[in-house]
Amino acid sequence: MSSQDTEESDRKKYEFRRVIEELNEFEGSGTQLVTIYVPEDRQVSDVVAHVTQEHSEASNIKSKQTRTNVQDALTSIKDRLRYYDTYPPENGMVLFSGAVDSGGGQTDMITRVLENPPQPVESFRYHCDSDFLTEPLEHMLADQGLYGLIVLDRREANVGWLRGKRVEPVKSASSLVPGKQRKGGQSAQRFARLRLEAIDNFYQEVAEMANDLFVPERHELDGVLVGGPSPTKDEFLDGDYLHHELRDQVLGKFDVSYTDESGLYDLVDAAEDALADAEVMKDKSEMEEFFKQLHDGGLATYGFEPTRRNLVMGSVDRLLISEDLRKDVVVYDCGDTDEYEVVDRRHSTPEHTCEDGTEAEVTEQEDVIEHLIAIAEQRGTEPKFISTDFEKGEQLYDAFGGIAGILRYETGV
Repeated sequence: MSSQDTEESDRKKYEFRRVIEELNEFEGSGTQLVTIYVPEDRQVSDVVAHVTQEHSEASNIKSKQTRTNVQDALTSIKDRLRYYDTYPPENGMVLFSGAVDSGGGQTDMITRVLENPPQPVESFRYHCDSDFLTEPLEHMLADQGLYGLIVLDRREANVGWLRGKRVEPVKSASSLVPGKQRKGGQSAQRFARLRLEAIDNFYQEVAEMANDLFVPERHELDGVLVGGPSPTKDEFLDGDYLHHELRDQVLGKFDVSYTDESGLYDLVDAAEDALADAEVMKDKSEMEEFFKQLHDGGLATYGFEPTRRNLVMGSVDRLLISEDLRKDVVVYDCGDTDEYEVVDRRHSTPEHTCEDGTEAEVTEQEDVIEHLIAIAEQRGTEPKFISTDFEKGEQLYDAFGGIAGILRYETGV
């Protein structure tokens, strides 16, 4: 995956995560919040028909308030569906609508449409409850990564994919390698030679299966996992049977007892630690470079204001943002200049006194990540979202406010 694709993927994941967090904060009185998952192959007209039927059946709800809220939500969803043609967007879409509690016994009707989620919507689903159904979207965000899987011994082999958390067996092969007991009349040397040739041929067949499957996707691959008993997997990897670009992507070899399709699942279980490390390996590399520059190189910046100023100057090569950062930036009008403050809660309007002592007026408030990324895009800076699943990632959030950067040149800011 190219750096631009990775950047777009990370940005999309962040945006979806923000929407999910917002949806999870909403509550409804009774079962009046409607969620509809629509796969890309489901005709919009079928969805409209289903919504119309649900609207009719909602007339049987005993509570007048709940009945009215559910029907209003369905009407809002139906209105939104009019903007779509025969089929929904790629990967499908998810619709949310309902009357949410706004405090003081009041409710607000909200409607959200999420198009083209990170993974395809697998099936049509209608859900009505006191909360919006977001778990499938949360699983989509977690299900990132593409890994090639190979399990083999001298009898059989299977290759397949690990897509997120889903194992997909694809190809299998059985060997013609004879057992260790030779038939009568064969010399021990001739039998051993034939057996080694059969093993070599089988390894070549397995490598061909893997190369045919993985090489076309090598730029999307996050790694290759190889499993089986010793010494089979060692012989296979040491023999350089795999395509050279795939060999460079092997994350490790793991002891697996079974080499049928179930062995692919065993391989994923055995490689759990390696997979976890691979997810944050790129993040670790970025943070290691940041700390190196911070202590020795001078090409590091951190904190909101210094990083923002360096972004505006165009001196930031990579913008490092903690995935857990959830704050707003408030922009104050201080006469000839703007002053900025990072706040914990969206829509809060803290009092602010300008440097000249005058009382400031709020001119803008937005998500701090969106604010910084907008500047980064204008200056050709690459944003990087950093996980907190490792020590230095936690330090970015805890010690540096979740915002840092690696500079192109020293600025003194």
